[in-house]
Amino acid sequence: MDHDRASGEPDQNPTDALGSALDDLHVGGAIFLRAHYTEGWAFRSVPNDDLGALLAPEARRIVPFHLVDTGRCWIDVDGERYWAQAGDVIVLPYGDRHRMGGTEDAVVVEAGGLVPPPPWERMPFIEHGAGGALTHLVCGYITCDDPLFDPCLRALAPVVVVRPEGAAAQWVRASVDLALQRTGLVDAGHAQTPRDLVRMLLVEVLRLHLASVPAADRGFVRALRDPVVAPAVGAIHRSPEIGWTVRSLAAESHVSPSLLDERFRTVLGMPPIRYLTTWRMHVAQGLLATTGLGVAVVARRVGYESEEAFSRAFKRKHEVAPSRWRRRARGALDCGPWPESS
Repeated sequence: MDHDRASGEPDQNPTDALGSALDDLHVGGAIFLRAHYTEGWAFRSVPNDDLGALLAPEARRIVPFHLVDTGRCWIDVDGERYWAQAGDVIVLPYGDRHRMGGTEDAVVVEAGGLVPPPPWERMPFIEHGAGGALTHLVCGYITCDDPLFDPCLRALAPVVVVRPEGAAAQWVRASVDLALQRTGLVDAGHAQTPRDLVRMLLVEVLRLHLASVPAADRGFVRALRDPVVAPAVGAIHRSPEIGWTVRSLAAESHVSPSLLDERFRTVLGMPPIRYLTTWRMHVAQGLLATTGLGVAVVARRVGYESEEAFSRAFKRKHEVAPSRWRRRARGALDCGPWPESS
């Protein structure tokens, strides 16, 4: 109980806290590709190092993203399949190699064979598939060395699917249209989009996503830059299924349990174990909303030995069972039934 006492600090507006933290991001990047895929279609991405060497050879790392302009598609990293539809923005924070495809079965081809080799006279445009329903993707990348995109911390899921709504959706759509108009080739192999456009688009998408993470109103992004908190947070994010204790998390940060507890309360406004529990629920929400994993599998992925224990914990937080919450989330995404996998 001593490690789970409530913080006495007043709540803040998550948008204000995130806005301040995200203002410090130094971002570059460009939109570099448009694609028309017709059902059935599927491809495997180019390795991120190869993509970076082609698009931004001077960058330490690149972060690919896709806007789904029309249609519906899945994206798979390490056997985990996430679904997205028109209006969604898909971000791969760590550039993991992935597969993408549509709603019908198709042979997976290598993406490198779909793109004409440079030199390019104009932005590449792909047409691929069997001639069925259309999915139109706008593809880009960002460059950013912030710890938010550090693959060692894994502060975010390997695939982030963001669905802007209302005015935010209109703004994102208009920003992408403007970015497409303002994108040009600076040489025969490299596209360039005005830096401010890429940055504003990224920050808006991140703000929408990060507003739902634990302690967004306390300093989630700040925590990733804290030398004491960041290693423990990274351990939780990489392996939420482990039965972490304050002592074992403190060992990750090479500090005493009492110092770790104090830093978590100062930076995130909550003790380590409460953050662990809240992060597990956050990960579970993402898996329930965008994948076909069964509830029992989701429970194991986030550290619960039984589906019953997970369901009780989830219902305490959301006042609804995981299966019912999933149906609501999928109804909001209008994605229809998805196959369950184990």
